[in-house]
Amino acid sequence: MVQQRLPSFDVAHLGGRSGRRFVLTLAVGVTLGFILALLLITSTKDVPHMFSWIPGSSGLARDPHHYSELESEIGPETEVTFHGEDEDFHKGEDKIAQDMARKVRVLCWIMTGPKNHQSKARHVKATWGKRCNILLFMSSAEDTSLPTVVLPVKEGRDNLWAKTKEAFKYAYEKYKDKVDWFMKADDDTYVVVENLRYMLSPYNPNSSLYFGCRFKPFVKQGYMSGGAGYVLSKEGLRKFVEEGLPDKTKCRPDNGGAEDVEMGKCLEKIGVRAMDTRDPHGRGRFFPFVPEHHLIPNHVDKNFWYWKYIYYKTKDGLNCCSDSAVSFHYVSPNMMYVLEYLIYHLRPYGINHGLEKLPPDQASTLTDY
Repeated sequence: MVQQRLPSFDVAHLGGRSGRRFVLTLAVGVTLGFILALLLITSTKDVPHMFSWIPGSSGLARDPHHYSELESEIGPETEVTFHGEDEDFHKGEDKIAQDMARKVRVLCWIMTGPKNHQSKARHVKATWGKRCNILLFMSSAEDTSLPTVVLPVKEGRDNLWAKTKEAFKYAYEKYKDKVDWFMKADDDTYVVVENLRYMLSPYNPNSSLYFGCRFKPFVKQGYMSGGAGYVLSKEGLRKFVEEGLPDKTKCRPDNGGAEDVEMGKCLEKIGVRAMDTRDPHGRGRFFPFVPEHHLIPNHVDKNFWYWKYIYYKTKDGLNCCSDSAVSFHYVSPNMMYVLEYLIYHLRPYGINHGLEKLPPDQASTLTDY
């Protein structure tokens, strides 16, 4: 049987004028098709971050869901200065917050790395980080502009547990007599430090306590989201460093495992209690995503892992979040400054926010449910 070979297509076989017309038509068609595809993607609400591959696109920065979606995000190249930092716009407004800072002393250490020093960490320092009593940047390389604490751990997500252990050991050994509470946060976490102090104020730092966004799998009492940030009392950290880390049956000795899960397992074994951080209305204070993902109903698919992990029944929409919220995660560098302005500088005319009374001492009586 003789197989017939189909003739191959070759533009050169076309006539000169018709060939050029064909190529021109093809080029125009491809261009129009590409433009229509972009327009279609732009108008589709259910396909977020579709433009993340376009250089210079900032769309993904406003609605991140994963650390990789902030990889290309860069913050302002020049220093951002708000009014009131060197003038008297808000003079006297923060007296109560200043008093609280002396009574509820918080050390904040930031998980960062060399490639993020200038793209992320410096924006934490310029915004919320300055309100901590002590601010440390944990890295593997020196950077005097932050400055960094150089830990003997390699970078990479496979080493986060090792880095966390070394960071908490350093913080405890250097500052155990200078602060009451120790908070771990990522370099894309935004923290309202005044609200953190307000939440911690009823508790005794000499009790073994652990606060954050509580997840329910893997650990009986739950564990706290690493990205939303979590807090250990001074006694809780002492037990972690002196009782947990030296005992291989209590804390995982190698570098592997998810940092926040391994921390939760270890703290449960040494008797550090995972606390309920919701406000009196049952609204959360620590959040693993940007505000938009929690505030906008049905923004996140109900089959998304978050709804399976969250420890307490949680609402979305405006009832999701406490008026005294503490933290949000996957916050881009630019959004750090937006939040800074909205929280600390924007003043609706004629509205005076009254101060809630500090809650009574609950250190020995609080029931967790």
